[in-house]
Amino acid sequence: MPINHQNGTIPMELTVNGRAVSLEIPPQMTLLDLLRDRLSLKGAKRSCDLQVCGACTILVDGHAVSSCTYLAYEARGADVLTIEGLADGNTLHPMQQAFIDNGAFQCGFCTPGMILAAKSLLDETPRPSEEKVKEYMEGNICRCTGYRKILEAILDAAGKSGGASG
Repeated sequence: MPINHQNGTIPMELTVNGRAVSLEIPPQMTLLDLLRDRLSLKGAKRSCDLQVCGACTILVDGHAVSSCTYLAYEARGADVLTIEGLADGNTLHPMQQAFIDNGAFQCGFCTPGMILAAKSLLDETPRPSEEKVKEYMEGNICRCTGYRKILEAILDAAGKSGGASG
């Protein structure tokens, strides 16, 4: 890891929502801080800082990760997807549309992380059982909905698109 000894930063490159990004960061910067503070992508939320609530969930090379504990430097060369990059222009991703169609949100704080975790699940298992969805999503906490609508939205997206991979 080449460190700039003048300012203690390290250079890195990654792709965020399809856009190449090249910057210098402090070695201890988390991916959440990079996204929110340096790239102004506010969809991933800071909540627990312990990798237990899911509010900061994003996708790194297609895998759901807790960006609050993931060092930004670990994402060098990776393809990072945040909620801001999920839609295709004005066309919502099938998972986003399923959350709307099923009323699977209230305050919206956890929604970006829920949607990205659910997308990762359906990319891995296009037709999950209700039990598989519950198991996969247990790391994403919602304090408003009671989870039934979220479960229905994920199963709806799986049924409509065969995986909502888009």
